[in-house]
Amino acid sequence: MIPPKPTPRPDRVSLWRYVRLFRQDILSAQPARLYRAWMAEFRTPFFRSYMCNDPALVRRVLNERPDDFPKSNRIREGLNPLLGNSVFVTNGEVWKRQRRIIDPAFEGGRLRDTYPAMWAAGQAAVARMPQGTVEVEEEMSHAAADVIFRTLFSIPIEHEIASAVFAEFRTYQRTQPILNLAAFLPLPRWVPRFHRRATKRSAAVIRNLITRLTEGRAAEIAAGTAPDDLATKIMVTVDPQTGQRFETSEMVDQVAIFFLAGHETSASALAWALYLLALYPDIQARVAAEAADLGDTPEFAAMSKLKYTRDVFREVLRLYPPVPMMVRENRCPEEMRGRQVAAGAQIVLSPWHLHRHERIWERPDDFDPDRWQTDAGRLCARDAYMPFSSGPRVCTGAGFAMVEGVLLLAMFARAFRFEAIKGDEPVPVAHLTVRAKDGIRLKITRR
Repeated sequence: MIPPKPTPRPDRVSLWRYVRLFRQDILSAQPARLYRAWMAEFRTPFFRSYMCNDPALVRRVLNERPDDFPKSNRIREGLNPLLGNSVFVTNGEVWKRQRRIIDPAFEGGRLRDTYPAMWAAGQAAVARMPQGTVEVEEEMSHAAADVIFRTLFSIPIEHEIASAVFAEFRTYQRTQPILNLAAFLPLPRWVPRFHRRATKRSAAVIRNLITRLTEGRAAEIAAGTAPDDLATKIMVTVDPQTGQRFETSEMVDQVAIFFLAGHETSASALAWALYLLALYPDIQARVAAEAADLGDTPEFAAMSKLKYTRDVFREVLRLYPPVPMMVRENRCPEEMRGRQVAAGAQIVLSPWHLHRHERIWERPDDFDPDRWQTDAGRLCARDAYMPFSSGPRVCTGAGFAMVEGVLLLAMFARAFRFEAIKGDEPVPVAHLTVRAKDGIRLKITRR
């Protein structure tokens, strides 16, 4: 049984149809040949883009010369109302300064400090999970948002402001395409960016709510009463080069991306993970058996026992990477696989296609967690696996996400049985992250 993936478009379509398809879903807008191509060129009247699936090119862009391939502002255009000047969209010295302040909060040793909050969020999610036919994307969004608020601000999702942010973000998702029209046109900075009115309104509401949380935490820090959570760690960290901390407005930008990246991506991965467990009952039984040994109040060290569950979650991230494509822009003229690529081109790196590349992976569309313990799987993990990006711009929260995803998946599998519903197969689409077009419904019963 092969897990679902989108039906690719025909090889040749008009630019106007491609733009329309891209705005609706970037995965089905791509042709099938990209699952075999090492590199592909796309032309528009205003710029050229190159998708690079060659592992050597991916290493050049992300690992070897990242300063020569900054993030493209074309992606930033669509997300600017919510993310402002966050670390997700900045480049150069601004980005480096932001990472110097943020990264210490997510270092390996700090994950142990966030673990109790993750466990508490998992317990709450298990207690809240309905039975019968359940739309699990919504449930996983709730659980992932709870994790973010507990670890960032030491408040549960039921907190008044946390609940309001979560509700408004669901509205924002429905109005925000991954690219808006400004991404395709060469517009000067003073020209309006064509954001939908509803998108701008939702983004403003979310940012106002986050500002209230951030200002409140700044007051607690000043009074010496702030809890020792991620928000406090980041807000008191001093840039070792400049001696400066984040101002409130800068922190609002960062919290916005923590919520977007940390909640939306985890929710996507967990929902697909539950669907795949439902699709493969034997794999589900192995995860449940491994999770049965967790105990009622496990220590952080218990995570080392969830080896198979970790491989399951890694395989979920391979087939359904939450962020399916990344876009960079080359500062200098480049030669790529014998082609001359002019400065200013868009360099597209696609975890979605790289993770399913027919010339790299064995049985690329199969769900096979055991592949991660083979020599071939380890080689592919090194050369063609990047659910959190790679190099200096690897996701700050990658370690956090792996602990969260593996822990919650184990807790759900220990508590419930998940069954696929015949004739109700989810169709993957990509907007902010890879989600199911019409949701993911499963039959859930308590073990």
